[in-house]
Order: sequence, then C-alpha cells, then structure tokens
Amino acid sequence: SVPDSTNSTQGTNSSLQLFSKFIHPDTELYKEFYNMWIALMVVNAIIFLVGVVLNSLALYVFCFRTKTKTTSVIYTINLIVTDLLVGFSLPVRLIMFYSAGDCLNCSLVHIFGYFVNMYCSILFLTCICVDRYLAIVQVEASRKWRNPTCAKGICVFIWIFATVVTFSILSMAIQFAQCCLSKILALMVCEYFFPLIIIIFFTTRIMCALSKPSLMHQSRERRMRAVQLLITVLIIFMICFTPFHVRQVAISINPDMPHDISLIVYHVTVTLSSLNSCMDPIVYCFVTNNFQSTMKNIFRKTEPEQTSVDILGMNKSTKGS
Repeated sequence: SVPDSTNSTQGTNSSLQLFSKFIHPDTELYKEFYNMWIALMVVNAIIFLVGVVLNSLALYVFCFRTKTKTTSVIYTINLIVTDLLVGFSLPVRLIMFYSAGDCLNCSLVHIFGYFVNMYCSILFLTCICVDRYLAIVQVEASRKWRNPTCAKGICVFIWIFATVVTFSILSMAIQFAQCCLSKILALMVCEYFFPLIIIIFFTTRIMCALSKPSLMHQSRERRMRAVQLLITVLIIFMICFTPFHVRQVAISINPDMPHDISLIVYHVTVTLSSLNSCMDPIVYCFVTNNFQSTMKNIFRKTEPEQTSVDILGMNKSTKGS
C-alpha cells in the first residue's frame, strides 16, 4: 500500500506541476517580480473602483429606471452581475495573498470563481450580439424566441453551463496530468473560441444585411447602433479575452516555455481580462436608447421638464428633424 500511496502522491504532484503552467498564483509573481506585482495590483485596484462604480450605476438604471425588460435588457443585467462579481474578486485576490498564504485550495476556489464569471461575461456578450442580429435582420422569424421568458431560461442555462463545464474541466485537469492539455483546450473551445466565431459570423452577417434595400425601413440610428454594439463587443474580445486565451494555447503547444515569461504573460493577460468590467459599460450605451440620458440625469439636478427620458428623446429627435 505504501508504494501505491507514493505513486498517487507523485501523480498528483506531476498533475499540479503541469496545471501550474496554466495557472500561476500571485505569490510567485510577488516573490520573483515584486515591482510588476505592485504595478498590477495598482491597475487591478483602479479596475475594481471604476468597474464597480460604473456597473453598480448600470445595474440601477436597468433594474429600476428601465420599465420594459426586453431580451437585450435581461442579458445585459446578467452581464452586469458577472462584471460586478469579477470586480469584487480583485480585492479578494489581494486579501487571499496576505491571509491564505500558500493555501492551494483557496487559490483554486478563487481561480474557479474568476473563470466562471469571465466565461459568463463572454457568453452573455455573445447573447447580446445574437439578440441584436435577430432584432434587426430576422424580425419576424425570431419573434417567438425573443421574449423575456426565453431570455431568462437562456441566462439560467449559461450560469449552470459555465459553472459545470469550468468545474469539471479544471478538476479533471488537476487530477490527470496526461489529459490536462486537452481538457484546458476543450474549456477554451467551449467558452471562448466558439462564442468568438459566433460573434464574428453575426457581425459579418448584420453588416452585410444592413446594406440591403430590404432593411432600409429600419431607422438609420437603429442600424448604426447595432453595428456599433457588435464592433464594440469584438474590440472587447480582442483586448480583454484574446491575449489570455492565446497564452493558454501557446502553453498547450509549448509546455516547456520559460517560467519567467509564462509567469509574467499570465498575470498581464489575466489583468487584461479583468478590464472588460470597465469596458462593458460601453456596450450598455447601445442596448437601450435612454441609457446615456438616464445616467446623465443621475449626476445632475433635473428640473421638472427634464425628468422624463422620453421627453428628452422627443426633443432630440425634433431637433434632429
């Protein structure tokens, strides 16, 4: 029994060593590159403050100042919740470093929670893009699918899917070194590359469709907002999520990448992935017509004639005409 226990211990250690090529705890960066650790902590603190403030205000606007809960609004509210959870995980990371020390289980719980929220953000952004495509291009055909009940069901499915897939793949990757690479790649395909392909496909489709005369009955403003939303989501993907997943693919192809490079790139790309909590509020501006005006009214004293967003919208359209 002793040799068996020794072999199992060695197997677990080898699995963790291979898994650690993909996931680097903050303690490593702190010990080996202290100045960079300080710089990234400052950046994370700024992301936390900006992201939490913007998303808290956005949550208030969409929950309490937006009367009609359309499918896009439902997806956006769930996206805001994931961004808030990502933001609140940033100070937890710093607290864990000082209190948990080398607690491996604590790190894994934090990593699991962070990844679930990151992938939920990706999937909800994908839902917003698909919903906007259906609303603009497939108006009649998608009418039965674009309803609040269906949207809520999709949101519940996304939360469950992201949690189950992330947990099962990460746990398998930790336990079995021989399948670690394939499991990590499977996670990235399910929760990053496939949504990216969907977004690129629908962005191309909607930009082609909007140039057709058959869709000219859509207002120019609505068409432009759809294009702006999809392009914004693509930019967020390129800046925030792509570097991290490219790094993971690079590790899969070359597990023997120098440790220092792997360590630095990992923490820089994870910080970039957190940046989406500050960039997603740009997407919110294109979801509803009155988001920007409502946000402005929150920060200024509104006179009686300015309290109605609809009146402001009518005034704007009148001036425009």
